[in-house]
Amino acid sequence: MDKNIIIVEDDPFSQNFYEYVFRKAGFNCIIMEDGDLLIEKLKTTEASLIIMDINLQNTYLNGQKADGIMISRYLKQNEAFSKIPIILVSAYPVSQNGKNYFEESLADDYITKPITDFNFLIGKVNKLIAG
Repeated sequence: MDKNIIIVEDDPFSQNFYEYVFRKAGFNCIIMEDGDLLIEKLKTTEASLIIMDINLQNTYLNGQKADGIMISRYLKQNEAFSKIPIILVSAYPVSQNGKNYFEESLADDYITKPITDFNFLIGKVNKLIAG
C-alpha cells in the first residue's frame, strides 16, 4: 500500500516544508487547502493520514467557510472517512479560554508550530498509521 499523506495547509512555506520532510521519509504527499477538494480527493485516494492546519484562510466545506477544526470534526463524524488518522497543527495552544479545540475537532493527535523536531513528527505519523 502506498503511504499517502494528505496535507491541508494554506501557507506556501509550510506546504514546501511538509513536502520535503515527508518525501524524504518515503511518503507520497498530496497538498491542498480546500475542504471541498479534500472530500473529493478522499473519495478516490486511499489516505494513510491527514495533517490538518487549524487556521485556514480561504477554505470551504460544503460551500461554507471552514477551519481545520470544523473539517476534522466533519471527517471524523462521517463513516466513510472516520478511520483516517488526523493530526491537527496549530501555532497556538490547542486549549484556549476554556475551549479545547483538539477535543472539539475529534482529531487523533496534534502538534504545535513551529515544528523543529522532524523525527518527532515522523514518529507521530508512523505511530498513527500503524494504528
